[in-house]
This record gives sequence, C-alpha cells and structure tokens, in this order.
Amino acid sequence: MDRLLCCVTLSLLGLGLLQTNAFDVHVTDLANKTCIYASMKANFTIQYDTNNDTRADVTLQAPDSVNASGSRCGEGTEAPLLMVAFGNGLSWSLNFTKNDTKYSSDVLTFTYNTSDTKLFPDAKRQGLLTSTSHSSFFGAVPLNETYKCDHGDTVISENVQQLYWNVILQAYVQNSTLGNEFRCSADSPTPSPTAHNTTSATTPKPTTKPVDNPAVGNYFVSNGTGKCLLASMGLQINTSLQVDGKNIWTVLNIDPNTTESSGSCGNDSAILRLNDHNATVVEFNFLLKKNNFHLQEVNVTLRNGSATSQTVNSNLSLWDASVGNSYLCHKEQLISVSEDLHINTFSVRVQPFSVQNGTYSTAEECFDSDLNFLIPIAVGTVLIFMIVLVFISYLIGRRKSRTGYQSV
Repeated sequence: MDRLLCCVTLSLLGLGLLQTNAFDVHVTDLANKTCIYASMKANFTIQYDTNNDTRADVTLQAPDSVNASGSRCGEGTEAPLLMVAFGNGLSWSLNFTKNDTKYSSDVLTFTYNTSDTKLFPDAKRQGLLTSTSHSSFFGAVPLNETYKCDHGDTVISENVQQLYWNVILQAYVQNSTLGNEFRCSADSPTPSPTAHNTTSATTPKPTTKPVDNPAVGNYFVSNGTGKCLLASMGLQINTSLQVDGKNIWTVLNIDPNTTESSGSCGNDSAILRLNDHNATVVEFNFLLKKNNFHLQEVNVTLRNGSATSQTVNSNLSLWDASVGNSYLCHKEQLISVSEDLHINTFSVRVQPFSVQNGTYSTAEECFDSDLNFLIPIAVGTVLIFMIVLVFISYLIGRRKSRTGYQSV
C-alpha cells in the first residue's frame, strides 16, 4: 500500500494572548490537494515538579517556526493526523475520526521537554513528557463543513492546560475546498427575549428543585506496575458563577459516568485529577509526611461559557491516614477552596500510597463515621458518672445527718 506524502504549508503569525497571532496549516496529499486545514491561536500552561518539591508553572506560545512534517491525510484504517512541532521537543497533535455523516477529533496529545532548562528550570523529572486528552476538541461536525469558533476553548490534560481560540478547522476536506461554516455554540448570539402581551394575571414563580446528592464514582491512577492510587467519592461543586451580569450561586454534581481520572504517583506526593469533560476539572494533591498521608491541595478549574477560572487551596490538612491504609468517611464533608467555591464530598475512600494488588487496604475511618458507635459509650459513661455522683452526695448527706444527733 502506497503511503500518502503530506506536503504542509505553514504560515505562523506570532502567537500569544495579547498579540494578534495565528497559525495556518494546509495538509496535502500526493496530488497536492488539501485534506486537513487548520487555523487557530493557542496558549499552553504546564505545571511541573521542581527539585525543591514544589510545583512550578510555565506558559508557552507557539513560535514563528514550526514543523508539521508528521501530519498525514490518513489512508485505509489510518486516521488523519494534524501534528505541529516547535521549539526543543515541543509538539501537539490531533487525530480525527468520522462516521457516515459527521467527523470529530479523537485524541489530543501535547508533548513537552523538561530537559530544556531554560523553559523548565530546576525540573525534578527530565525528558520528553506527553499529556493526552481523549475528550473531543470541537465536538461532532457535519462532513464537508468547517468548524469555526472565535471563543476560547480550554482542554485540560495531565499537568497541561491548553487554550485555543479563533479556531477554523476542517478534516476530510474534499477537492481542496472548505465547506460551509459550522459555528460553535459559544459563538451563537444570545437570543433576544420575546415580547409578550402583558395581562393582569400573576406570573407564577418558578420552584427551585433541591439538588440530589451526587453519585459515587470509582477512580484510579496507574503507573508502570498497575494501580497506584485508588479513590471513590461523590463530588458536588458549590460556586458563584456570573450569569447575565449577576453572581448566581450554582450547584454542580460531578457525574462519574462522564468523568475521566488521571494523575501521578510519587514517593512522597500523589495527584488525582478528575475531568468531567464538560466544565469542571478537580485535582487532589496528596502529601506523605513520615508515616501518614493527607490531602494537601485542591485545585478546581471551571469553564463558564468562554471564561475559564481556576481556584486553589494548598493549605489543607484533610483525609489523614497511615501509610499502607486507606482513608474512609461515610459522612458528607465540606472542603472550602475559596470564599466563592466549596466542594461537598460524599462517601469518600482514598488510598494514594502503597496500593497492593489494585485493592484498598485496611480503612481508617473519620471521627464522625464512628460517631454512632461512640454515642452509646458516651451516654453510658455520663450515666455512670451521675450515679456515682448521686451516691457520693447521699453518703455525705447521711454523714452530716448522723453528726447532728451526737451529744455535746
């Protein structure tokens, strides 16, 4: 089978959030016909560990010199691939899939090189690292139409936050001709309120339905030898979002059926990252001290329309248990991330270290989980104390009574 030779024409206008930058990519086949076209602006923020056991951030923008020779049109069972490489070991790629009527992105991969000491000073782990997201970059688009989105779209993957905007993209281009525009929902104008004839009738007020408790999901993180972190919990985000210019307190349940878990396991730290592929990414950072672990930091990223916000609390000391055991708490708990964002957790069980055979070890329960057991003991103790106190009072009173009848 002959392979297609992809000839790529790239023009890059400097990329950055404050400048007018974009890159254009034409991937062509042997007949010099365009099969993939892409134009967009992008920004990448990478978090990495340093030798001082701290976390550092670096923000990248695409340079004005790139290499897209790894792109391909796709043939037979081989999926089309858009790949752009730049700098010292930096690249991102996007492959595509389709059915009879629509196409979409499949896997978005970003690769960075922590051996570049200028870009990643004092990096603890060095080498080429890859961060992958299996969420659709732009949703499903009708075949022979061009996806276009001016609003920003954030893709969160392991240790990397990617921001794309002013996107124009089409895969499976026919005869080098781009199709009609398929606009993203974020670009759709807000519909104007429809005028209605007013009457004297009173408009009923909507009734707010209480939010149900979230479903409990089972999550894990794997390394080269198997599962290294286990977690199960129900998560409910309580936050203040701006809607129509007003701050509205909103409750969001994390659906485990649409949530992907990822993260990392280290000797003295571990990360559990939960991405619901809708608007929420929650990251739990665990720290090991001496013979105990605890939850040190919670990082929440929310997307509200085109706006993305990130809230962090790195001064926590929760979910404490001995290394080699798991932490268990059946009761509802509240994690305060900021004044405007709280997380309610339900039926939490976590083990971020020393996981054996992919199963939980002995559980250390939180205080309130044992409360039902302690209450009878406490009540019994109080009753015994009261009986003893009454008995002592009786003896003292009887002694005084006898003393009063003695002759002088």
